[in-house]
Amino acid sequence: MYNKLISNIKPLGFMWNTSDPFLFCVHHLDNYPKGNEQMGPAASLAGRNLGQDFTTKDGWRMYHGEKIPGFPAHPHRGFETVTVVLNGFVDHSDSHGAAGRYGNGDVQWMTAGAGLQHAEMFPLLNKEDENPLELFQIWLNLPRAKKFAEPFYTMLWAEDIPVVTETDSNNKKTEITLIAGKMGETAAPHPAPDSWAANPENEVGIWLIKMEARAKWTVPTASPEVNRTLYFYKGPELKIAGMDIQPYQSLELLADQQVIIENGNEDAFLLLLQGMPIDEPVVQHGPFVMNTAAEIHQAFADYRKTQFGGWPWERHDNVHPREKGRFAKYANGKEEIP
Repeated sequence: MYNKLISNIKPLGFMWNTSDPFLFCVHHLDNYPKGNEQMGPAASLAGRNLGQDFTTKDGWRMYHGEKIPGFPAHPHRGFETVTVVLNGFVDHSDSHGAAGRYGNGDVQWMTAGAGLQHAEMFPLLNKEDENPLELFQIWLNLPRAKKFAEPFYTMLWAEDIPVVTETDSNNKKTEITLIAGKMGETAAPHPAPDSWAANPENEVGIWLIKMEARAKWTVPTASPEVNRTLYFYKGPELKIAGMDIQPYQSLELLADQQVIIENGNEDAFLLLLQGMPIDEPVVQHGPFVMNTAAEIHQAFADYRKTQFGGWPWERHDNVHPREKGRFAKYANGKEEIP
């Protein structure tokens, strides 16, 4: 029975495999040092392949940044990014003039749709101590009918994201943070309006799960058509449906069957992604995800012609003032502070 409930157990790397409607997930975990005056690392950058630094040297990476870690201005079309920041901060800037700083539990939900440029930089705000960063960036596909939706982003502030706490018969707790989807009568905040997740019938779920040592939790059921993947990203040991699962592994679950997770002697942390498949052709080339190769060629042509609105910021690695707190400024001029 147990071997019918879970399948496709895989070790996790930097980029995690996902199932339709998701495209992939990346787990960023960088123990950045103290920040300098430019909000970059107060450490030597010698020996790094700046602009393409994906090697974990001294416990951190610069990614595409040359002075500040992160991802300077780059284009997207045809899908969404859901950026879940567990620790540290991200500075957002885009080609529509929108901006923001978010972190420490905040989530940004961005629809690239017809196309935009954005920068995602990791400002090292603390000059006196280290600046650890941990986040997930999840790529969620858009169906053909929404590929050219108007670009949009919304903030799901940590204070507004619900946490469901379930207690087992031994009084051990499991906490489920609902970034997308619903558990019982508790629902996550609304996603972007053109998202596949905006229709509850698609049963899209993005859940962060924290299990207390020796806790037992039963994953609730969903429709049998739902694709459901569980990622065990932190903790020493778990049993899932009676099988021993090693840390930093993923596995697929039958969504319409209850699956019991039994934790070991330390806290365990998991990410669950689920949803009805879009079930359309996917053609991806770099930052563009469309349905056909011709649409990919058109995306490149459109970007060369329009730059998806251009870049209104002085720097491609734009960051906001150090003293600026968490905020969001949207393309329509609206500003928001949590």
